[in-house]
Amino acid sequence: MHTRRVEYRGFRREDGLWDIEGELHDSKPHGFEIKGEGQWEPGQPVHHMLLRVSVDEAMVIRDIAVAMDAYPHGPCPQAMAPLQRMVGEVIGRGWRQTIQRHLGGVQGCTHLRELLFNLATAAFQTQTGAFSPRDDGQPPAHLGQCLAWDFKGPVVERLYPVFWKG
Repeated sequence: MHTRRVEYRGFRREDGLWDIEGELHDSKPHGFEIKGEGQWEPGQPVHHMLLRVSVDEAMVIRDIAVAMDAYPHGPCPQAMAPLQRMVGEVIGRGWRQTIQRHLGGVQGCTHLRELLFNLATAAFQTQTGAFSPRDDGQPPAHLGQCLAWDFKGPVVERLYPVFWKG
């Protein structure tokens, strides 16, 4: 009855920044109407939204670009401008709370928030140094954040023995 496609792509830029792109596409296999908004044909996107977040090596957001190629309600595009509040924020611990603080509730768009939530994982997977030990002696941010990266587990023992707490 409904298909949602979400895709993330990460790129290294010539200027040293990283671009992480997120795309969300919702469609239905049947036609439908939203009273006062319009009609959609089978397969026509209800939502088609794109984000590009540019970050530096420290995961500080330097720029955000957003596009809404398809949306179901007239006011939806008004949710794009508030995304600029995220410029200067760091993708890392407390990421979801940061998004909620700047874009939560009626300040933003549920779908754009969802794209941002998971964009963090794509950003860390894209940056080649994101899994490297930090210069300040602290463990990399991903340690202790899931079962595989448990400080007491075999993966941390093997890959980051200095931080292992077995």
